[in-house]
Amino acid sequence: MQNKFIDTHAHLDFKDYETNLDKVVQEIIDAGVEKIIVPGVTISDIDRVINIIEKYDIFYGAVGLHPSEAKSWEDGTYELFKEYTQHPKVIAIGEVGLDYYWDKSFVEQQQFVFKEQIRLAKETQLPLIVHDRDAHADTINILRETIAGELGVIMHCFSGSAEFAMECVKEGFYIALGGPVTFKNAKKPKEVAKSVPLDKLLLETDSPFLAPHPFRGKLNSPAKIPLIAEEIAKLRDITLEELAEATTDNAQRLFKLRISNVSR
Repeated sequence: MQNKFIDTHAHLDFKDYETNLDKVVQEIIDAGVEKIIVPGVTISDIDRVINIIEKYDIFYGAVGLHPSEAKSWEDGTYELFKEYTQHPKVIAIGEVGLDYYWDKSFVEQQQFVFKEQIRLAKETQLPLIVHDRDAHADTINILRETIAGELGVIMHCFSGSAEFAMECVKEGFYIALGGPVTFKNAKKPKEVAKSVPLDKLLLETDSPFLAPHPFRGKLNSPAKIPLIAEEIAKLRDITLEELAEATTDNAQRLFKLRISNVSR
């Protein structure tokens, strides 16, 4: 029986897939990926997310404002996002968080918007997909202060150390790993992959970015999830079947998803 996977983070609403999404979806299904979560990034792209999750059975959505877009948060944004959460296939709040890598000139605004979206997650009782780049201390402190862990927190495209990963795990957060774990010089992601408890591990591609080896630098797709899973299984010295079963069970439990029987 083919292994079953869930990609917990893929931007399939982006223009990169505009002309060939049907083909990409078939490749995804052929690879054994049964569910994909498509997160929001800007306010204006939410309608695209809704359109594709309605068109394809295997897609589910998340609504949120990426930290780099925090300046676009307006008085009505909270209520707008809340309205979108009523859609039956919107199953998380995300992609939200802090990003100090590109621009640190509006850190306070990023933190305000992050807290507002945590408030929304609490009101709607949806899990939180968190972007954290070069902002580890502030990110975990805000998540602790707001007691966000009770919702289910996914540390998307985790970029911290194994030590920081274990801090997150102690708070009950999930660690999502993608293509970088396959890169030959990626010491930290490999250490994280080996140290995080299996029941707190998730898979993602962050498509169209971060394609795994040997496709690094090319357009990514959820169809490449098996390559990520194979590397993590190898690092943990477990079978691919064990890794697929555990990560799929984790995603199903966290996002309240149902898929066909996982290979045993």
